Amino acid sequence: MHTDAVTRHLTIPNQLTILRILLVPVIGAVLAIDFTDHYQISAAAYVAAAATDTLDGRIARSRNLVTELGKFLDPLADKLLVITVLVILASQSLLPSWVVVVVAAREFLITGLRSVAAGQGVVVSSSQLGKGKAFTQNCMILLIILAQPYPLFELPAVVFTWIAVTATIASGLDYLWRYRRFII
Repeated sequence: MHTDAVTRHLTIPNQLTILRILLVPVIGAVLAIDFTDHYQISAAAYVAAAATDTLDGRIARSRNLVTELGKFLDPLADKLLVITVLVILASQSLLPSWVVVVVAAREFLITGLRSVAAGQGVVVSSSQLGKGKAFTQNCMILLIILAQPYPLFELPAVVFTWIAVTATIASGLDYLWRYRRFII
């Protein structure tokens, strides 16, 4: 019986999400420690981690493997990955600190909104703006990392920083507007 319960919770999507969580300190360490090719390695690891986010959701939905554990771990993994990397980039003066504050504030605010809604039996699902926000943040992070060894990416990194900040604010406002009944 215990094995069945573990198998039921440790689905392939949940294993991918756990892998993403385990990659967070690896990416953080590789990014923070200065050694040959550390930016390239951290960029590759970041792409792998970000890819698990897309993959786990698709597998969970297509194979009917959505679990309560996955609903909890997936957004947690996303926030851990993005905020950890943004804090490290800001600490290296590669990203303005205010960008980290905007991203983190939006994530905490929407997580709180989701908690309040869940307490009333309502699931706040990801919106297209929310998915767009995640995509632009991932592009921004990847470009900032790659701009260190490859200056060709500096301008695209700046452009995507503004796009990601705009998408972050827009998606946050969208969630607040659509679920305002839980905050008013």
